[in-house]
Amino acid sequence: MTRGAAPAGVDPTNQVAVSRRIREMFGRVAPRYDFLNRLLSLRIDQYWRRTLVRKVRPYLERADARVLDLCCGTGDLMLALDRERRGLCGDRAVPVIGADFSRPMLLAAGRKLRRVSRPIRLLEADALSIPSAGESFDLITTAWGFRNLADYDAGLRECHRLLAPGGCLAILEFSRPTAPLLEPLFGFYFRHVLPKIGNALSGSGGAYSYLQDSVEKFLTPEELSEAARHAGFQRTEAVSLTGGISVLHLCYK
Repeated sequence: MTRGAAPAGVDPTNQVAVSRRIREMFGRVAPRYDFLNRLLSLRIDQYWRRTLVRKVRPYLERADARVLDLCCGTGDLMLALDRERRGLCGDRAVPVIGADFSRPMLLAAGRKLRRVSRPIRLLEADALSIPSAGESFDLITTAWGFRNLADYDAGLRECHRLLAPGGCLAILEFSRPTAPLLEPLFGFYFRHVLPKIGNALSGSGGAYSYLQDSVEKFLTPEELSEAARHAGFQRTEAVSLTGGISVLHLCYK
């Protein structure tokens, strides 16, 4: 059985239709995406990205390491990875590549790149089929994008194909909280407050209702680890953040 994103009103077995709906949704939210991320997460999203960057620092310390930020959106994680590499390696570092299938998101990322004058390459591509040869990257990252893939198992296999031996896939994703006191509070906020605010301020229709629904249906950390191993990854690690609201999955080839 295929496991992947399932927006309301779309046949989850029709990957083309699922991808089209997700792409349209992110295109609509792109203009206010960064603002809503900060507002709805109370800026904790920045801490979560910093944690990912810190965990993958051994790869960023290598000037020749090839880094791909998958489902890069408006580029916040991509730029954070680039800043860390500049601090560690200076101009010797191979430029980071960012990939996303939403053109409005890439346009927003491009505007950020022009402001900081960084030689980061942006690639418009679906995460299930990246136009790069096998073993092209040493590190692949994705922040809150993996959950939106039409086929999670195919996405893991594609990342495994793209990574060189010894490479790492770092997936930062929302999860269901595990802290006993946090779960009911977060559940109420996530089900009743976040969708109303997000839908109203984004003008996206039901994008933030989809966000809430997609997190509740997403793989558990144990399921994602098992799927990664089935895709060929030899070792996995799951790091719970903020009581399990987000989880950083590290998968090593």
